[in-house]
Amino acid sequence: MNILLLHPSFPGQYLHLAPYLAQNPENKVVFLAKDNSIKTNFKNVQLGLYKQPSEKAENWVKTCGPLMPAAEAVIDGQQIVRSLNWLKREQNFEPDVIIGHTGWGSTLYVKDVYPDVPLMGYFEWYYHALHGDSFWWPDEIPTIENKISIRTRNAHHLLNLVECDAGVTPTQWQFSQFPKEFQPKLSVIHEGIDTEFCRPAEKRPGLKLDDLKIDLPEGTEIITYVARGFEVYRGFPYFMDAIREVLGRRPNTHVIIVGDDRICYGAKLVGTTYRKEEEKKGGYDTKRVHFTGLRNRGDYRKILQASSCHVYLTRPFVLSWSFLEAMSFQCPIVGSKTPPVQEVMEDGVNGLLAEFRSPHHIARRIEELLDDRELAQRLGKAARETILEKFELRKCLRKQEDLMYSLVK
Repeated sequence: MNILLLHPSFPGQYLHLAPYLAQNPENKVVFLAKDNSIKTNFKNVQLGLYKQPSEKAENWVKTCGPLMPAAEAVIDGQQIVRSLNWLKREQNFEPDVIIGHTGWGSTLYVKDVYPDVPLMGYFEWYYHALHGDSFWWPDEIPTIENKISIRTRNAHHLLNLVECDAGVTPTQWQFSQFPKEFQPKLSVIHEGIDTEFCRPAEKRPGLKLDDLKIDLPEGTEIITYVARGFEVYRGFPYFMDAIREVLGRRPNTHVIIVGDDRICYGAKLVGTTYRKEEEKKGGYDTKRVHFTGLRNRGDYRKILQASSCHVYLTRPFVLSWSFLEAMSFQCPIVGSKTPPVQEVMEDGVNGLLAEFRSPHHIARRIEELLDDRELAQRLGKAARETILEKFELRKCLRKQEDLMYSLVK
């Protein structure tokens, strides 16, 4: 079978699916992307990179106001059309099925090139002015300009929902955001968690990262936090306020923060970052709060295996892989009392929930786990059991594969 995968940043959500499909000798797998985020490739996956948009196109996008996301999707979709025609003409490749992320326009026009080829879309998020990620709490009130902008962000998502033959979305929370008219097209199937890689050590170790001169012996209390960027969407300011409380009471506790000082989700700050803002608030103990930057997978595993308490906070938005991986590592976790977390974590059963915007409550729940190691061990074990039952990689890959086969004539 000829399988075409589409995602602007290789491999994206197809990190596991692409090599899984390619290991089947019956399949030929081609992947089109704008860039290669991991700087390597998978065995038997033919990767093609299409051109970045021209400066003229990028300047046009900037004039589009609320339609900017749709304009960017149009440009990306046009680049994919050119690439599909090139594959057909130069590589003699025609897909039997197309699987693609719908968020940036990659799948927007594939049905205009291949109207009879089934399209299986990955649908990550549908925007709402109320009761979603942007304005969730009662004191958050959108302006009419906010409402117009947020509604318009869904333009290309709606086109994709109309054209796809079937869609996948990773959680029930994300599924619930999509219009009821289109929900029958969608299946809730997560990408899957590699529970073999993300497994606990036999005994919680210390942590040594030579390049950062971090050498914490076995038995050290280590609080961990992981995010691609430091932003309000993932609760970074609240976490920093919470650990100031905790460290003030626990002189031997250390904090490991993995991520970049940037904003991936939500409004951008002008002339500053959230980490820089923490300096203005009084800073933090630089001898015990360690910012590691983004780490390779081996270091990431060492960090989470050494965690005494992992903290994951998010607005009501897309659920992070890092949260589920922390559960798979059997970390005792404090998670935000928000719908994406509550779908997976039950308070007192496989983790502890805290108010997203209350540093005091976050700090208190962290200390509950640090003070009661029997509780921490029980919750961590239950967290891993949840992942093995509901998110184990091979189970999720087979569900995606079954859906793909159901579409092919």
